[in-house]
Amino acid sequence: MALTVADRGIGAVIGAAVADAAAQPMHWIYNPDRLTEVLSDLEPCPEFRPQSVNPFYRRKTGEQTCYGDQAYVLLESLSECGDVNEEDLIKRTYKFFGAGTVYDLPLNDPYRKKEDPKVTLPIDGPWRNASLKAFIKNVDAGKAETGCAVDCQIDGVTKLAPVVAKYAGQAEMLEKVEKAIRVTQNNDMCVAVTLAAARFLEHFILNGSKATEPSGAGQSCHSSYPPGEGKPRQDIPTANTCCVHQHMRC
Repeated sequence: MALTVADRGIGAVIGAAVADAAAQPMHWIYNPDRLTEVLSDLEPCPEFRPQSVNPFYRRKTGEQTCYGDQAYVLLESLSECGDVNEEDLIKRTYKFFGAGTVYDLPLNDPYRKKEDPKVTLPIDGPWRNASLKAFIKNVDAGKAETGCAVDCQIDGVTKLAPVVAKYAGQAEMLEKVEKAIRVTQNNDMCVAVTLAAARFLEHFILNGSKATEPSGAGQSCHSSYPPGEGKPRQDIPTANTCCVHQHMRC
C-alpha cells in the first residue's frame, strides 16, 4: 500500500525520535580512534548500545539527547496549540529544561562561573547545552527575544521534524520553522541552515519514493515560499546565509 503524505510526516517525526535515542549512548565522541574502538564490537548494528560511552553525560539507553527532548517539547506544543505558538513553546521549554528538572545539574547551571569547582565527566544525567542555558537566562531576565544570539549548533535541524511534518507543502512552512527555532536559537546562520534542512525534509515528505525526481524538487521548494515571493528568502543579512539559500534554489 502506498504511503500518504501524512504517513511520511508521521514517519519523519517518529524516525527522528528513534534515531536520536539510538545514537544517544555514543553521542559526542569526537575522537575518531575512540569511536572506531567503540564501534568495533557493534558493527554492523551500532544503534542502541547497551552501555553509554558518551564522554560528557550518561543516560539510559532509549532516552533522548537534549536535541530529542527539544523535539518532543515542540511536538507537544504543536499538538496542544495546533500551531507554532511561541509563548506556549517558551513556557514548555522552560518547564522541561529549567529548575527542578533532570537537566538541573551543577555543570548544567546557566549561572555557573568559570572559577567554580570542576565537575568530573561524564556527568550522571542529561546535558543542558549552550543554547538552552542562554534561553533560560534570557527568560529569567524577561527578554522578549529568548533565543541564544551566538549559538549555531545543530539543535534546529534535529528538532524541526514536527513543524515540517505539519506544514509540508504549505507556503508558511519556512516561516513556522523559523519561529520555532528562534525561541532557543536566535542566530541567523543557525536559522538559515535549519531552513535548508527543512526544505530537504519537506521534499521527501511530499514526494516519498519520487523524491529524486527534479520536477518533484521544484514543486516542493516552491510550496515553501511565502505568498507572492516565489524565491528563497534573502533578507537575513549574512553572506553565509545568502550562500546557503543560493545553493537551495530550485
